[in-house]
Formats: sequence, structure tokens, C-alpha cells
Amino acid sequence: MIVAFSVSPSAAEEDGGVSEAVARAVKVVRESGLPNSTNAMFTNVEGESWDQVMDVVKRAVEAAGEGSSRVGLVLKADIRPGYEGQLTAKVERVEKHLEG
Repeated sequence: MIVAFSVSPSAAEEDGGVSEAVARAVKVVRESGLPNSTNAMFTNVEGESWDQVMDVVKRAVEAAGEGSSRVGLVLKADIRPGYEGQLTAKVERVEKHLEG
């Protein structure tokens, strides 16, 4: 399964941003060892099971929320049992269509 999530604490940095908190969340995801990618809006993480992926998301939310009394989470999941490597394969299929 692939989960795309965005996490944001209620306490923003002086400039109104949340990049430091988001960096803490992304660090948790990268250290998990699961395939992942981060873009301007979401962090994507791929794993074999709900438990595996949601554990990483939970720890990332906790990390982002350090020092904040409230955290917002947006989450989208692609649940497709029996498929692996879809984090890149889905994009590759789209790129093939764009080439043709």
C-alpha cells in the first residue's frame, strides 16, 4: 500500500512556515527504511501492510507535533494487495503514456 500524507502542527515558525516540523516528520519516514518520496505537498511511503505504514505515519505525526498542542493530518491511501514497487511504477506508467 502507498500512503500520501501531509502533517502540520498548529504552532508555526516565525515566518508562518512549518518546514522544521515537517523535516522532523520526513526524517522519521526516511529512517523507517520503507520506500518513500517527498514533494511540495505530501510525503509518500510504501509498505506491505496497514500496520507497517501507519506505524511510520503515527511516529512522523508525533515528531512533527513536538512542542505543539495540535497537529493536522491529511492522508490518502492506495490499497492494492499483492503489488510492490508502485511508488515508482505508477509514475513510470504515466511517463510512458506521455512519451507516446
